[in-house]
Amino acid sequence: VFVSLSLCFSASVGDQPKAKEACAKDGGSACAIFEEPAPLYLMQSHTAGLAAKGAPNRAVPAVPNLEAIQEQAQTLIVAGGAGAAPKSAGAEKAAVQLKSGSGPKLSGAALVIWVVTAAVLMAMATFLSAMSQGECTAAMVVAEFVGTFMLVFSVGCNVLVGDPTWGVLSIACTLMVSIYALGGVSGGNFNPAVSVGLALSGKMPLAKLASYVCTQLAAGIAAGAAYSMLLGESFDLGAADGYTHFEAGLAELFYTFMLVFVVLNTAASEAHAGKDQFYGLAIGFSVVAGGYGAGAISGGCFNPAVALGIDSSSSNKGGFGECLAYFSFELLGAVLAAVLFRACRPGDFSGRATPTLATKCLSEFLGTFMLVLTVGLNVLTSSPAAVFSIAASLMCMIFALGSVSGAHFNPAVTFAIILSGRQLISWAEAIAYMVVQVFGGVLAAFTYVAMHNGKSVALKPSASSGEALLGELVFTFLLAFVVLSVATVKSPLSQYFGLAIGSCVTAGGLAIGSLSGGSLNPAVSAGLSVSGLVNDASLAWLPSYAVVEFAGGAVAAAAFRATHTAEYGK
Repeated sequence: VFVSLSLCFSASVGDQPKAKEACAKDGGSACAIFEEPAPLYLMQSHTAGLAAKGAPNRAVPAVPNLEAIQEQAQTLIVAGGAGAAPKSAGAEKAAVQLKSGSGPKLSGAALVIWVVTAAVLMAMATFLSAMSQGECTAAMVVAEFVGTFMLVFSVGCNVLVGDPTWGVLSIACTLMVSIYALGGVSGGNFNPAVSVGLALSGKMPLAKLASYVCTQLAAGIAAGAAYSMLLGESFDLGAADGYTHFEAGLAELFYTFMLVFVVLNTAASEAHAGKDQFYGLAIGFSVVAGGYGAGAISGGCFNPAVALGIDSSSSNKGGFGECLAYFSFELLGAVLAAVLFRACRPGDFSGRATPTLATKCLSEFLGTFMLVLTVGLNVLTSSPAAVFSIAASLMCMIFALGSVSGAHFNPAVTFAIILSGRQLISWAEAIAYMVVQVFGGVLAAFTYVAMHNGKSVALKPSASSGEALLGELVFTFLLAFVVLSVATVKSPLSQYFGLAIGSCVTAGGLAIGSLSGGSLNPAVSAGLSVSGLVNDASLAWLPSYAVVEFAGGAVAAAAFRATHTAEYGK
């Protein structure tokens, strides 16, 4: 039905000049949205020729060195948060980074083949649903088709004609609202990797899994055909220029893992399923976390249905099959998510209600690892929305693991909590947390260096040391104080704590990005500093950053004691 409607509409509008072409003929006076340059970041690259990957047919200059950008008064982006920089002419980065090259819409023969394939998959889904003995209803199948179709169609429209900076946000919002709209019907998977992760975790019967996967793949093909015919062009699936298939695969693996892991923890775990309403926000913004940094490497699919939709829609250009490699990494990410979900929440399987110290430490490691990985990928790819991507990664992992370890992911936050008293955590646990947080940050840093052919960034302020360090202290204080106030009180902000804490990264990154980089986290500072050793950078700034960040945590604890006296009453 969706394909038929799209084809009817495309018959009247599909051959009209594209908006960008019209802008070009008009001299570009009214088409700033298509030519809006991406910001350049005041980060020191230790490998000459680090170039930003641009959208098809758009040349993007290499990221300037530290001194050149200092002369232009640009913005420093370093971790834990990232400041927005002024626009620089000629530098543009698409929100969804896919393999360069756009091409014609599907040919008639290819369209028939893919429509028949989608029809066969839907027939299989219907048959499997009928054989599932009520475990998978027709309503569930329709809900999964509609949600997956809208997601893949949103991807295609954003890549081909959408805003190059905010396309990822559009896709994330499409996923989020679809989950809230249809989650009560089908669970709102819209992704074969999610369905596989749920099945491996014992949260979905196999009969439903088979029907869901067929439906999702059929919807991906239908959406790919629809946007290709509607817009009259398509785009390739594959690693961005300058990256290998393995590097693109790793990007898909890590952020498919993150997406599926967040789904399992926020929507399927016994601690949250049916009790909390933040699951759609957390799941949707997992796309924001991965879409900007990792998207510049692999295109940021994180979903076999998306990969299949893109690959099938461009199959008449140069063959079909790139999606098969994507499938393997995405499904591996789903398997990893299921395994680590079982490790982080043994109570869902063994009846143990209280997490052990080992479980809590695993939780802290995973959250810190994904945070620092997101920081590094955004910085090295000169993401136009790094601050939002980094904040989203923190928010999603806090929602996912807050009920396991408290989701500190930051030694300064752990320090603030132990100093605030109330016996929320022992000194032994606090020290263990800090160790695994720093280890997770350092391991993540070496991971993003490996994914970028040895390129790294240095932790170094762009302003005077006094200004930079004072900025770090003030906004680390804000972050730690908000954590204490919304997540550790007797009546916590149960639905919005992750959003509140993640927003502190946005606040700090934008406010002091031009001074210190907005690290706000000793684990982030350690990861960035240590990874710089690969390219002969110095650790000189790490002690100073760590001291002021811990000081910010201590001040937050003192302020909390002064303002939340009721928390200490009997």
